[in-house]
Amino acid sequence: MSDRYDIVILGAGNAGFGVSQIAHAAGKSIAFVEAAEFGGTCPNRGCTPKKVLVAAAQALHEIERASEHGIEVGPAKLDWSKLIERKTGMIDFIPAAMEDTAKSRGDVYRGKARFVAADAIEVDGKRIEADNFVIATGSITRPLSVPGAEHLITSDDVLNERELPGQVVFIGGGVIAMEFSHVYARAGAQVTILELAPRLLPRLDADAVAAIRSESERLGIDIKTGVEVEAIEKTDDGLQVHYVHDGQRQIVQANRVVNGSGRVANVADLNLQAADVAHDGIRIEIDEYLRSVSNPRAWVAGDALVHSAQLSPLATYEGRIVGKNIVDGAMHKPDYSIVPSAVYTVPAVASVGLTEAEARADGISVEVITSDMSQWFSARFYAETVAWSKILVEKSSRRVIGAHLVGHHGEELIHLFALAMRHGITVDQLGDELYAFPTFAADIKSMI
Repeated sequence: MSDRYDIVILGAGNAGFGVSQIAHAAGKSIAFVEAAEFGGTCPNRGCTPKKVLVAAAQALHEIERASEHGIEVGPAKLDWSKLIERKTGMIDFIPAAMEDTAKSRGDVYRGKARFVAADAIEVDGKRIEADNFVIATGSITRPLSVPGAEHLITSDDVLNERELPGQVVFIGGGVIAMEFSHVYARAGAQVTILELAPRLLPRLDADAVAAIRSESERLGIDIKTGVEVEAIEKTDDGLQVHYVHDGQRQIVQANRVVNGSGRVANVADLNLQAADVAHDGIRIEIDEYLRSVSNPRAWVAGDALVHSAQLSPLATYEGRIVGKNIVDGAMHKPDYSIVPSAVYTVPAVASVGLTEAEARADGISVEVITSDMSQWFSARFYAETVAWSKILVEKSSRRVIGAHLVGHHGEELIHLFALAMRHGITVDQLGDELYAFPTFAADIKSMI
Protein backbone atom coordinates (compact mmCIF):
# COMPACT_ATOMS: atom_id res chain seq x y z
CA MET A 1 0.00 0.00 0.00
CA SER A 2 1.39 3.40 -0.90
CA ASP A 3 0.44 6.99 -0.22
CA ARG A 4 -0.29 9.30 -3.15
CA TYR A 5 -0.15 13.10 -3.44
CA ASP A 6 -0.50 15.84 -5.99
CA ILE A 7 3.02 16.99 -5.16
CA VAL A 8 5.92 15.41 -3.29
CA ILE A 9 8.70 17.86 -2.44
CA LEU A 10 12.15 16.36 -1.93
CA GLY A 11 13.87 18.78 0.42
CA ALA A 12 12.48 21.21 2.97
CA GLY A 13 14.58 24.28 2.27
CA ASN A 14 13.76 27.60 0.65
CA ALA A 15 12.93 26.09 -2.73
CA GLY A 16 10.65 23.45 -1.25
CA PHE A 17 8.80 25.97 0.89
CA GLY A 18 8.43 28.25 -2.13
CA VAL A 19 6.66 25.41 -3.96
CA SER A 20 4.47 24.56 -0.98
CA GLN A 21 3.34 28.15 -0.45
CA ILE A 22 1.80 28.26 -3.93
CA ALA A 23 0.56 24.66 -4.00
CA HIS A 24 -1.03 24.76 -0.55
CA ALA A 25 -2.93 27.94 -1.38
CA ALA A 26 -4.26 26.16 -4.47
CA GLY A 27 -5.52 23.23 -2.41
CA LYS A 28 -3.01 20.66 -3.64
CA SER A 29 -2.13 17.64 -1.50
CA ILE A 30 1.53 17.90 -0.51
CA ALA A 31 4.19 15.75 1.13
CA PHE A 32 7.65 16.87 2.23
CA VAL A 33 10.59 14.46 2.41
CA GLU A 34 13.59 15.65 4.41
CA ALA A 35 16.58 13.73 5.74
CA ALA A 36 18.26 16.60 7.63
CA GLU A 37 17.11 19.84 9.26
CA PHE A 38 13.93 21.50 8.10
CA GLY A 39 14.73 24.88 6.60
CA GLY A 40 17.69 23.59 4.61
CA THR A 41 21.18 25.00 4.33
CA CYS A 42 20.57 28.76 4.47
CA PRO A 43 19.02 29.16 7.95
CA ASN A 44 20.80 26.22 9.57
CA ARG A 45 24.24 25.90 7.97
CA GLY A 46 24.59 28.83 5.61
CA CYS A 47 23.62 32.46 5.20
CA THR A 48 21.90 33.03 8.56
CA PRO A 49 24.47 31.55 10.97
CA LYS A 50 27.30 32.83 8.77
CA LYS A 51 26.01 36.38 9.13
CA VAL A 52 26.35 36.08 12.92
CA LEU A 53 30.07 35.50 12.42
CA VAL A 54 30.29 38.24 9.80
CA ALA A 55 28.66 40.69 12.21
CA ALA A 56 31.36 39.90 14.76
CA ALA A 57 34.02 40.52 12.11
CA GLN A 58 32.33 43.84 11.32
CA ALA A 59 32.52 44.81 15.00
CA LEU A 60 36.22 43.97 15.05
CA HIS A 61 36.67 46.07 11.92
CA GLU A 62 35.00 49.05 13.62
CA ILE A 63 37.28 48.64 16.63
CA GLU A 64 40.31 48.54 14.32
CA ARG A 65 39.25 51.88 12.82
CA ALA A 66 38.26 53.50 16.13
CA SER A 67 41.44 55.56 16.36
CA GLU A 68 40.44 57.35 13.14
CA HIS A 69 37.57 58.84 15.14
CA GLY A 70 39.78 59.83 18.06
CA ILE A 71 38.71 56.80 20.09
CA GLU A 72 41.47 54.90 21.85
CA VAL A 73 40.71 51.28 22.72
CA GLY A 74 42.84 48.35 23.77
CA PRO A 75 43.43 45.26 21.64
CA ALA A 76 40.15 43.45 20.93
CA LYS A 77 39.91 39.73 21.56
CA LEU A 78 37.13 37.56 20.19
CA ASP A 79 35.92 34.66 22.34
CA TRP A 80 35.27 32.20 19.54
CA SER A 81 33.37 29.76 21.73
CA LYS A 82 30.95 32.47 22.86
CA LEU A 83 30.47 33.57 19.27
CA ILE A 84 29.51 30.03 18.23
CA GLU A 85 27.18 29.82 21.24
CA ARG A 86 25.54 33.07 20.12
CA LYS A 87 25.15 31.69 16.62
CA THR A 88 23.56 28.50 17.91
CA GLY A 89 21.21 30.37 20.22
CA MET A 90 19.97 32.51 17.35
CA ILE A 91 19.10 29.64 15.00
CA ASP A 92 18.35 26.57 17.11
CA PHE A 93 14.57 27.16 16.95
CA ILE A 94 14.47 27.17 13.14
CA PRO A 95 14.22 23.44 12.26
CA ALA A 96 11.25 22.82 14.56
CA ALA A 97 9.51 25.99 13.42
CA MET A 98 10.00 25.12 9.77
CA GLU A 99 8.82 21.56 10.32
CA ASP A 100 5.65 22.91 11.94
CA THR A 101 5.10 25.08 8.87
CA ALA A 102 5.58 22.05 6.61
CA LYS A 103 3.07 20.05 8.64
CA SER A 104 0.55 22.86 8.30
CA ARG A 105 0.79 22.49 4.53
CA GLY A 106 1.00 18.72 4.11
CA ASP A 107 2.44 15.45 5.36
CA VAL A 108 6.05 15.03 6.45
CA TYR A 109 8.34 12.06 5.87
CA ARG A 110 11.75 11.90 7.53
CA GLY A 111 14.48 10.09 5.63
CA LYS A 112 16.26 9.90 2.29
CA ALA A 113 14.15 9.68 -0.84
CA ARG A 114 15.01 7.36 -3.70
CA PHE A 115 13.09 7.10 -6.96
CA VAL A 116 11.73 3.64 -7.76
CA ALA A 117 9.57 4.62 -10.75
CA ALA A 118 8.63 7.64 -12.83
CA ASP A 119 5.79 8.37 -10.42
CA ALA A 120 7.09 6.92 -7.15
CA ILE A 121 9.79 7.25 -4.54
CA GLU A 122 10.72 5.14 -1.57
CA VAL A 123 11.55 6.52 1.89
CA ASP A 124 12.73 4.03 4.50
CA GLY A 125 10.96 1.22 2.68
CA LYS A 126 7.68 3.10 2.21
CA ARG A 127 6.45 3.74 -1.34
CA ILE A 128 5.08 7.22 -2.02
CA GLU A 129 3.47 8.11 -5.34
CA ALA A 130 2.70 11.53 -6.82
CA ASP A 131 1.57 13.35 -9.90
CA ASN A 132 4.51 15.76 -9.47
CA PHE A 133 7.88 15.50 -7.79
CA VAL A 134 9.93 18.59 -6.99
CA ILE A 135 13.64 17.95 -6.59
CA ALA A 136 14.69 20.62 -4.11
CA THR A 137 17.44 18.71 -2.36
CA GLY A 138 19.89 21.61 -2.27
CA SER A 139 23.64 21.31 -2.58
CA ILE A 140 26.60 19.70 -0.84
CA THR A 141 30.25 20.68 -0.54
CA ARG A 142 32.09 19.88 -3.76
CA PRO A 143 34.25 16.81 -3.06
CA LEU A 144 37.98 17.16 -3.71
CA SER A 145 40.06 14.22 -4.92
CA VAL A 146 43.38 15.52 -3.63
CA PRO A 147 45.34 12.98 -1.52
CA GLY A 148 44.58 13.61 2.13
CA ALA A 149 41.13 15.07 1.40
CA GLU A 150 39.80 13.19 4.43
CA HIS A 151 41.48 15.84 6.58
CA LEU A 152 39.41 18.65 5.07
CA ILE A 153 36.63 20.33 7.02
CA THR A 154 33.63 22.12 5.49
CA SER A 155 31.77 25.34 6.20
CA ASP A 156 29.44 23.26 8.42
CA ASP A 157 32.40 22.47 10.66
CA VAL A 158 33.58 26.09 10.70
CA LEU A 159 30.15 27.10 12.04
CA ASN A 160 30.28 24.54 14.84
CA GLU A 161 33.87 24.35 16.05
CA ARG A 162 34.25 25.90 19.50
CA GLU A 163 37.96 26.68 19.26
CA LEU A 164 39.56 29.26 16.98
CA PRO A 165 42.38 27.63 14.98
CA GLY A 166 45.66 29.49 14.79
CA GLN A 167 46.38 28.70 11.14
CA VAL A 168 43.72 28.07 8.49
CA VAL A 169 44.14 27.14 4.84
CA PHE A 170 41.26 27.32 2.35
CA ILE A 171 41.43 25.11 -0.73
CA GLY A 172 39.50 27.22 -3.20
CA GLY A 173 38.89 30.95 -3.38
CA GLY A 174 35.13 31.17 -3.81
CA VAL A 175 32.45 32.83 -1.71
CA ILE A 176 32.81 30.50 1.27
CA ALA A 177 36.57 30.97 1.45
CA MET A 178 36.42 34.74 1.10
CA GLU A 179 33.69 35.25 3.70
CA PHE A 180 35.12 32.96 6.35
CA SER A 181 38.68 34.11 5.73
CA HIS A 182 37.69 37.65 6.72
CA VAL A 183 36.10 36.36 9.93
CA TYR A 184 39.10 34.17 10.79
CA ALA A 185 41.67 36.85 10.00
CA ARG A 186 39.95 39.50 12.11
CA ALA A 187 39.60 36.98 14.93
CA GLY A 188 43.39 36.54 14.91
CA ALA A 189 43.97 33.43 12.79
CA GLN A 190 46.66 33.25 10.11
CA VAL A 191 44.80 32.59 6.85
CA THR A 192 45.96 31.27 3.47
CA ILE A 193 43.77 30.88 0.36
CA LEU A 194 44.93 28.53 -2.41
CA GLU A 195 42.89 28.93 -5.60
CA LEU A 196 43.29 26.74 -8.69
CA ALA A 197 41.88 29.34 -11.11
CA PRO A 198 43.76 32.46 -12.25
CA ARG A 199 41.64 34.66 -9.97
CA LEU A 200 39.22 34.59 -7.06
CA LEU A 201 35.41 34.76 -7.36
CA PRO A 202 35.20 34.09 -11.11
CA ARG A 203 31.50 35.06 -11.38
CA LEU A 204 32.19 38.64 -10.26
CA ASP A 205 33.57 41.63 -12.12
CA ALA A 206 37.37 41.35 -12.31
CA ASP A 207 37.99 44.87 -11.01
CA ALA A 208 35.68 44.35 -8.03
CA VAL A 209 37.57 41.15 -7.22
CA ALA A 210 40.87 43.03 -7.42
CA ALA A 211 39.56 45.61 -4.94
CA ILE A 212 38.46 43.03 -2.35
CA ARG A 213 41.64 41.01 -2.88
CA SER A 214 43.72 44.07 -2.02
CA GLU A 215 41.68 44.64 1.14
CA SER A 216 41.97 40.95 2.07
CA GLU A 217 45.74 41.11 1.73
CA ARG A 218 45.76 44.26 3.87
CA LEU A 219 44.27 42.09 6.62
CA GLY A 220 47.17 39.67 6.27
CA ILE A 221 45.35 36.98 4.28
CA ASP A 222 47.87 35.21 2.04
CA ILE A 223 46.21 34.65 -1.35
CA LYS A 224 47.71 32.53 -4.10
CA THR A 225 45.95 31.88 -7.42
CA GLY A 226 46.89 29.49 -10.20
CA VAL A 227 47.76 26.89 -7.57
CA GLU A 228 47.90 23.11 -7.86
CA VAL A 229 47.30 21.41 -4.51
CA GLU A 230 49.17 18.12 -4.45
CA ALA A 231 48.38 16.69 -1.02
CA ILE A 232 47.20 17.34 2.53
CA GLU A 233 49.36 15.58 5.06
CA LYS A 234 48.72 15.01 8.76
CA THR A 235 51.78 15.59 10.97
CA ASP A 236 52.52 15.67 14.69
CA ASP A 237 52.07 19.46 14.60
CA GLY A 238 48.80 19.52 12.64
CA LEU A 239 48.42 19.54 8.88
CA GLN A 240 50.61 20.43 5.94
CA VAL A 241 49.29 21.42 2.52
CA HIS A 242 51.66 20.65 -0.34
CA TYR A 243 51.10 22.74 -3.46
CA VAL A 244 52.72 24.12 -6.59
CA HIS A 245 52.68 27.86 -7.30
CA ASP A 246 54.56 29.63 -10.09
CA GLY A 247 56.36 26.38 -10.81
CA GLN A 248 57.67 26.03 -7.26
CA ARG A 249 56.67 23.30 -4.81
CA GLN A 250 55.70 24.81 -1.47
CA ILE A 251 54.27 23.76 1.90
CA VAL A 252 51.99 25.67 4.26
CA GLN A 253 51.26 24.59 7.84
CA ALA A 254 47.72 24.60 9.23
CA ASN A 255 45.56 23.59 12.15
CA ARG A 256 42.54 23.39 9.86
CA VAL A 257 42.21 22.99 6.10
CA VAL A 258 38.82 24.04 4.77
CA ASN A 259 37.23 22.87 1.54
CA GLY A 260 36.40 26.21 -0.06
CA SER A 261 35.89 24.85 -3.58
CA GLY A 262 32.16 25.56 -3.67
CA ARG A 263 29.05 23.39 -3.70
CA VAL A 264 27.38 21.04 -6.18
CA ALA A 265 23.81 19.85 -6.63
CA ASN A 266 22.80 17.16 -4.14
CA VAL A 267 21.14 14.72 -6.55
CA ALA A 268 23.58 11.82 -6.90
CA ASP A 269 21.74 9.50 -4.47
CA LEU A 270 18.19 10.01 -5.79
CA ASN A 271 18.34 7.06 -8.25
CA LEU A 272 17.19 9.42 -10.99
CA GLN A 273 17.52 6.78 -13.70
CA ALA A 274 14.62 4.85 -12.16
CA ALA A 275 12.43 7.90 -12.76
CA ASP A 276 13.71 8.43 -16.31
CA VAL A 277 15.11 11.82 -15.26
CA ALA A 278 17.91 12.70 -17.67
CA HIS A 279 21.07 13.85 -15.88
CA ASP A 280 24.85 13.61 -15.92
CA GLY A 281 25.30 12.77 -12.23
CA ILE A 282 25.04 16.39 -11.12
CA ARG A 283 23.12 18.38 -13.73
CA ILE A 284 19.49 17.46 -14.32
CA GLU A 285 18.37 18.36 -17.83
CA ILE A 286 15.44 20.77 -17.60
CA ASP A 287 13.34 22.86 -19.94
CA GLU A 288 12.68 26.59 -19.65
CA TYR A 289 9.93 25.92 -17.07
CA LEU A 290 12.30 24.08 -14.66
CA ARG A 291 10.78 20.71 -15.61
CA SER A 292 12.70 17.56 -16.46
CA VAL A 293 13.03 17.18 -20.24
CA SER A 294 12.51 13.41 -19.96
CA ASN A 295 9.95 13.05 -17.16
CA PRO A 296 7.22 15.74 -17.08
CA ARG A 297 6.33 14.73 -13.51
CA ALA A 298 9.71 15.92 -12.22
CA TRP A 299 10.66 19.54 -11.52
CA VAL A 300 13.84 21.09 -10.09
CA ALA A 301 14.36 24.23 -7.99
CA GLY A 302 16.97 25.83 -5.77
CA ASP A 303 20.56 24.67 -5.41
CA ALA A 304 19.67 21.34 -7.03
CA LEU A 305 19.68 23.35 -10.25
CA VAL A 306 23.08 23.89 -11.83
CA HIS A 307 22.49 26.74 -14.27
CA SER A 308 21.47 29.40 -11.71
CA ALA A 309 23.35 30.96 -8.80
CA GLN A 310 23.15 29.27 -5.40
CA LEU A 311 21.30 32.04 -3.59
CA SER A 312 18.61 31.64 -0.96
CA PRO A 313 16.17 34.23 -2.41
CA LEU A 314 16.65 32.67 -5.83
CA ALA A 315 15.74 29.25 -4.43
CA THR A 316 12.48 30.64 -3.04
CA TYR A 317 11.80 32.39 -6.36
CA GLU A 318 12.42 29.20 -8.36
CA GLY A 319 10.27 27.20 -5.95
CA ARG A 320 7.39 29.61 -6.47
CA ILE A 321 7.88 29.40 -10.25
CA VAL A 322 7.63 25.60 -10.06
CA GLY A 323 4.57 25.84 -7.79
CA LYS A 324 2.84 28.13 -10.28
CA ASN A 325 3.73 25.85 -13.18
CA ILE A 326 2.26 22.83 -11.42
CA VAL A 327 -0.90 24.71 -10.45
CA ASP A 328 -1.42 26.72 -13.66
CA GLY A 329 0.22 24.49 -16.24
CA ALA A 330 3.70 25.18 -17.56
CA MET A 331 3.61 28.85 -18.51
CA HIS A 332 5.98 30.58 -16.06
CA LYS A 333 9.68 31.03 -16.84
CA PRO A 334 12.30 32.30 -14.40
CA ASP A 335 14.08 35.55 -15.23
CA TYR A 336 17.68 35.65 -14.04
CA SER A 337 18.68 38.94 -15.65
CA ILE A 338 18.41 41.04 -12.48
CA VAL A 339 19.59 39.16 -9.38
CA PRO A 340 21.31 41.29 -6.72
CA SER A 341 23.84 39.40 -4.62
CA ALA A 342 26.58 40.03 -2.09
CA VAL A 343 29.72 38.34 -0.85
CA TYR A 344 29.83 39.07 2.88
CA THR A 345 33.46 39.88 3.32
CA VAL A 346 34.11 42.94 5.52
CA PRO A 347 33.49 45.16 3.66
CA ALA A 348 31.11 43.33 1.34
CA VAL A 349 31.21 42.95 -2.44
CA ALA A 350 27.82 43.52 -4.08
CA SER A 351 26.77 42.95 -7.66
CA VAL A 352 23.79 43.00 -10.01
CA GLY A 353 23.49 42.59 -13.76
CA LEU A 354 26.32 42.19 -16.25
CA THR A 355 30.02 42.41 -15.57
CA GLU A 356 32.06 44.63 -17.90
CA ALA A 357 33.49 41.56 -19.65
CA GLU A 358 29.99 40.13 -20.20
CA ALA A 359 28.66 43.42 -21.56
CA ARG A 360 31.50 43.75 -24.05
CA ALA A 361 31.21 40.07 -25.05
CA ASP A 362 27.52 40.71 -25.79
CA GLY A 363 28.47 43.58 -28.07
CA ILE A 364 26.73 46.20 -25.95
CA SER A 365 27.90 49.78 -26.39
CA VAL A 366 28.55 50.54 -22.75
CA GLU A 367 29.77 53.44 -20.67
CA VAL A 368 31.86 52.26 -17.72
CA ILE A 369 31.93 54.60 -14.72
CA THR A 370 34.50 53.50 -12.13
CA SER A 371 34.94 55.39 -8.86
CA ASP A 372 37.44 55.10 -6.05
CA MET A 373 35.25 56.55 -3.29
CA SER A 374 37.76 56.20 -0.47
CA GLN A 375 38.33 59.95 -0.26
CA TRP A 376 34.69 60.94 -0.55
CA PHE A 377 33.25 62.48 2.60
CA SER A 378 30.85 59.58 3.25
CA ALA A 379 33.73 57.11 3.15
CA ARG A 380 35.90 59.29 5.36
CA PHE A 381 33.09 59.80 7.89
CA TYR A 382 33.25 56.08 8.62
CA ALA A 383 36.98 55.62 7.94
CA GLU A 384 36.28 53.08 5.22
CA THR A 385 39.32 51.06 4.22
CA VAL A 386 37.96 50.44 0.73
CA ALA A 387 35.09 52.13 -1.10
CA TRP A 388 34.80 51.39 -4.81
CA SER A 389 32.14 51.22 -7.52
CA LYS A 390 31.74 50.36 -11.18
CA ILE A 391 28.48 51.20 -12.91
CA LEU A 392 27.75 50.01 -16.45
CA VAL A 393 25.38 52.13 -18.54
CA GLU A 394 24.02 51.20 -21.95
CA LYS A 395 24.81 54.25 -24.07
CA SER A 396 21.71 54.17 -26.25
CA SER A 397 19.09 53.81 -23.50
CA ARG A 398 21.00 55.39 -20.60
CA ARG A 399 19.88 52.47 -18.46
CA VAL A 400 22.02 50.67 -15.89
CA ILE A 401 22.93 47.17 -17.07
CA GLY A 402 25.36 46.31 -14.28
CA ALA A 403 26.52 47.60 -10.92
CA HIS A 404 29.44 46.41 -8.78
CA LEU A 405 30.29 47.82 -5.36
CA VAL A 406 32.94 47.12 -2.74
CA GLY A 407 32.31 48.69 0.64
CA HIS A 408 30.23 51.86 1.00
CA HIS A 409 27.27 49.77 2.28
CA GLY A 410 27.14 48.21 -1.17
CA GLU A 411 25.18 45.20 0.09
CA GLU A 412 22.29 47.63 0.71
CA LEU A 413 22.82 50.12 -2.14
CA ILE A 414 22.87 47.34 -4.72
CA HIS A 415 19.10 47.00 -4.37
CA LEU A 416 18.57 50.56 -5.60
CA PHE A 417 20.48 49.71 -8.76
CA ALA A 418 18.50 46.46 -9.12
CA LEU A 419 15.26 48.40 -8.73
CA ALA A 420 16.36 50.89 -11.39
CA MET A 421 17.26 48.05 -13.76
CA ARG A 422 13.98 46.19 -13.23
CA HIS A 423 11.82 49.25 -13.80
CA GLY A 424 13.81 50.92 -16.57
CA ILE A 425 14.92 53.93 -14.54
CA THR A 426 17.72 55.72 -16.39
CA VAL A 427 20.89 57.06 -14.83
CA ASP A 428 19.61 60.56 -15.54
CA GLN A 429 16.47 59.84 -13.52
CA LEU A 430 18.57 58.31 -10.74
CA GLY A 431 20.67 61.45 -10.73
CA ASP A 432 17.62 63.70 -10.52
CA GLU A 433 16.22 61.83 -7.51
CA LEU A 434 16.27 63.39 -4.04
CA TYR A 435 18.30 61.52 -1.40
CA ALA A 436 18.75 62.19 2.28
CA PHE A 437 22.16 63.78 2.81
CA PRO A 438 24.79 62.95 3.89
CA THR A 439 24.21 59.25 3.22
CA PHE A 440 25.85 56.51 1.22
CA ALA A 441 22.77 56.44 -1.02
CA ALA A 442 23.24 60.11 -1.87
CA ASP A 443 26.58 59.16 -3.42
CA ILE A 444 24.73 57.31 -6.17
CA LYS A 445 24.52 60.68 -7.91
CA SER A 446 28.31 60.73 -8.09
CA MET A 447 28.69 57.04 -8.93
CA ILE A 448 26.78 57.52 -12.18
